[in-house]
Amino acid sequence: MASASNGTILLVGAGNMGGAMLSGWLKSGVPGTMVAVLDPSPSEAMLQQMDDAGVRHFSAPPEKLSAEAVFLAVKPQVMEAVLPPLKHLVSEQTVVVSVAAGKTLAFLESNLGKMPMVRAMPNTPAMIGRGVTGAFANPRVSEGQRAQVDALLKVSGPVEWVSDESDIDSVTAVSGSGPAYVFYLVECMAEAGRKLGLPADLAMRLARETVAGAGELLYRSHEPADRLRQNVTSPGGTTAAALSVLMGEDGMQPLFDKAVAEARKRAQELGA
Repeated sequence: MASASNGTILLVGAGNMGGAMLSGWLKSGVPGTMVAVLDPSPSEAMLQQMDDAGVRHFSAPPEKLSAEAVFLAVKPQVMEAVLPPLKHLVSEQTVVVSVAAGKTLAFLESNLGKMPMVRAMPNTPAMIGRGVTGAFANPRVSEGQRAQVDALLKVSGPVEWVSDESDIDSVTAVSGSGPAYVFYLVECMAEAGRKLGLPADLAMRLARETVAGAGELLYRSHEPADRLRQNVTSPGGTTAAALSVLMGEDGMQPLFDKAVAEARKRAQELGA
């Protein structure tokens, strides 16, 4: 069960990521009566889940609500409009957790005031409890608050705390955006198979199951990724032939270096 005290957890935004967090909290044993959701237009399924669990729902910021923790799960582009109306709901004892890419703690403080704050970056596999989250806490976050936030984030998968806020932009570039890179890998593998003459639907099934299975093997194995790769690669075999291209000077590594750097740059721009 996620650790939480008797105060209210306010979730602002119940879209894909916010909804995944809420579902995880409820499944882990957090009482629905301890949670309030602020979202003007949640899905019908989310409304039903909130009703079933006794979660309070608000379409606009309520006049009175004592929030012990506030999770901001809205897009960074709308954060500037969302934050000011929340100011009366937080205090110096409230821990504010933002999962919006790029938005710095300085930005949050300029809108809400100085208080305990955490920047966190989960990824979309959190929707099935298999995500990973990077997090940074400012010095005002107490040990108890950090433990509470850690427990609430861990319902979606492991939490990795970093010691420098700027590292969150790098976390965003690697793991926050990372699932899209993997999905695109499936698309590329399937298209390559199609160009070799396989039916498109068969090529997609092969690529999809291969990536999903390899990911599960990586998840279950204690071996590092390079060892698992070597285990598949027979000297002079087909895998070695393919890797000679993928690991070449103009192969995947320099391409990923460039792509991830661009993602971090964009995260930094969103925080400007």
